[in-house]
Amino acid sequence: MSGAAPEDLPDGVVLVDDPDDPRVRDYFRLTDVALRRVLEPEQGLYLAESDKVIARALGAGHRMRSLLLTPRWARELAHLVGPALAAGTPVYVGHPRVIEEMTGFHLHRGAIAAMHRPELPALDEVLAGARRVAVLEDVVDHTNVGAAFRSAAALGVDAVLVTPRCADPLYRRSVRVSMGTVFQVPWTRVDPWPEGVAALQERGFTVAALALAEGAVSLADLERDPPERLALVLGTEGDGLSPRTVEAADLVVTIPMGGGVDSLNVAAASAVAFWALR
Repeated sequence: MSGAAPEDLPDGVVLVDDPDDPRVRDYFRLTDVALRRVLEPEQGLYLAESDKVIARALGAGHRMRSLLLTPRWARELAHLVGPALAAGTPVYVGHPRVIEEMTGFHLHRGAIAAMHRPELPALDEVLAGARRVAVLEDVVDHTNVGAAFRSAAALGVDAVLVTPRCADPLYRRSVRVSMGTVFQVPWTRVDPWPEGVAALQERGFTVAALALAEGAVSLADLERDPPERLALVLGTEGDGLSPRTVEAADLVVTIPMGGGVDSLNVAAASAVAFWALR
């Protein structure tokens, strides 16, 4: 393996020069979203990319299954490599070209870890003590899910709920875009949905649907007199919230717009709403 002499690397790492090496099967062809949707839940895995994201996952108590790095990062990330080796976790090192062929993408930050997927907590556990909750209804773009989690962490949202058809917050791209905040903000899936609206109302939440609808109140009005416990529901790209969800909600909220624009991307809308209602 060019540029990675064994003597330059930490003792105990495993050199990989075959992109089809079965020992690194967890990392094969990560650009195939359909494959990952099947593989990750079935085997209880998710992928954490970059040293900061991996560190956040470990800090949240998640367990590492293996670590894959390029030679440079194997030397520089001693704070990850050392504890992994000490715990008996396999640490694999491959040339960037080998890893790119293996995974299907360029590993920008030089490190990716296969992590054991934790069991999702119960709804009551996630909502305990929460005053501000975001619900992502059928948001299918992993980038938008990750961005919404990052805004939730930064802007005072206590918990996030995702509906059954929402993209996986632990998919590699969601985790990376969120900068690891998917490990920071308590979350779980709410199923069935939109029956979950009633479950939130029974627990004392006012449910506000962010949608374009007659009778909607302005976000500015809600900001002036927000309820003590508020669940803000954001809908899928394009179609927005389902009519059943809008009908079941306690109120409908719109973000005032100018410039002839009627709505924002769901990730941008979440940031605006979280800021106003923090």
